[in-house]
Amino acid sequence: MTYAGIINIFKPPGMTSHDVVSKIRKILKTKKVGHTGTLDPDAVGVLPICIGKATRLAEYLTSDEKTYRAILTFGSETDTQDSSGKVVKETSLPEISIEQFSQILNSFLGEIEQIPPMYSAIKIQGQPLYKLARQGQEVPRKARTIYIHDLKLLEFDRKKALLEITCSKGTYIRSLCEDIARACNSSGHMSFLIRTKSGNFSIDEAFTLEEVASTPLEEIFIRPADALNFPQVITNEVTEKIVRNGNKLSLNLIDTQIMEDQKYKVVTKEGELLAVASLKKDYLQPEKVLG
Repeated sequence: MTYAGIINIFKPPGMTSHDVVSKIRKILKTKKVGHTGTLDPDAVGVLPICIGKATRLAEYLTSDEKTYRAILTFGSETDTQDSSGKVVKETSLPEISIEQFSQILNSFLGEIEQIPPMYSAIKIQGQPLYKLARQGQEVPRKARTIYIHDLKLLEFDRKKALLEITCSKGTYIRSLCEDIARACNSSGHMSFLIRTKSGNFSIDEAFTLEEVASTPLEEIFIRPADALNFPQVITNEVTEKIVRNGNKLSLNLIDTQIMEDQKYKVVTKEGELLAVASLKKDYLQPEKVLG
């Protein structure tokens, strides 16, 4: 059977994102499976999995903003920046009030620079950083621009803080926790992480691997068009044929107002995703055709 869609998976602890992909391949007996944003093995939560031709949408789903809940534990740093690593630094607990801590959190809102951790899959000269870290090496890493949309304090004492973070693609919550602790003149590491939202996918609607294996696929599959956060252009018989052939659409054939620097999902009247497209001069140009 040919599958094409997205499954909102609840990733359990102790599995890599690739482990989840391998498990889905076995359950569905299909090879064309991919995930949309790595979760560390100890982390849990939302991991959208693309199947069939929906794997071509992974780059768009990966770029969606994400929401996490994390526990920042004060007093020690680890080499991995989470509780799985070796303690490399210990300090006293922060001597601050909840009001002062809230002000520190506010300083991390918006566009900030973040240095990726050594224990990450980022490659330098073809080598993943985590492999170099396991060999005891540390190499210079360039800071990356990330965006923190929201940073809520849910609980706080001098030992721990429970945070809810909504952020851009590429944000390392482990590194954020360490940086926040340092801003408190202390040290800290991330001791728990759960991803509660990734784009249109929320934890309330996620399925465990056991549920995927025992539930009819039509009950858990999400159509490609429903997974994308882009405005939509609905085709008619004429424009549908043009898009299916990968050709550009003249704007006078489209009812939707097309804006620059915006991607659009082009769909049939029945909601089938035909393509992802964007404005090129006076045309809507498909950049990825699925139909």
